[in-house]
Amino acid sequence: MVKIDGSAVIQIVNFILLIWIMNTVLYRPIRNMLQKRQEKVKGLESDIDLCDKDAKEKDEAYLSGVRAARAKGLKEKESMMQAASEEEKKIIARINEKAQADLVKAKERIAKDAAAVKNALLKEVDAFATQISQKILGRAV
Repeated sequence: MVKIDGSAVIQIVNFILLIWIMNTVLYRPIRNMLQKRQEKVKGLESDIDLCDKDAKEKDEAYLSGVRAARAKGLKEKESMMQAASEEEKKIIARINEKAQADLVKAKERIAKDAAAVKNALLKEVDAFATQISQKILGRAV
């Protein structure tokens, strides 16, 4: 059997003393360093999460800005196209009115010229008829 004497008590006290010394000299500083490192890693992870969230918000803001600008551009394009179409219709209407007026003037001028030619020919019809008769008959009428 094992006898417990004074050396066993000294060994137990020595063991407890060495554990206390190792704990204060070796283990506690290592645990403190590990805890500080873990806190630093958690801080960096939270910074990463904040930066990631901020980047996503900025990206979403950028995309919404692009969508808004695109919608505004399309709206302006449509309004400009509509304005251009209306202006085109006005110009075409003016051209058609001018063409109609020119056509009416041309018809009036042609009718006037035709009437003048008809009157001139009517004045000369008797002379032409006489000349044709003389040529056909070969004698004076």
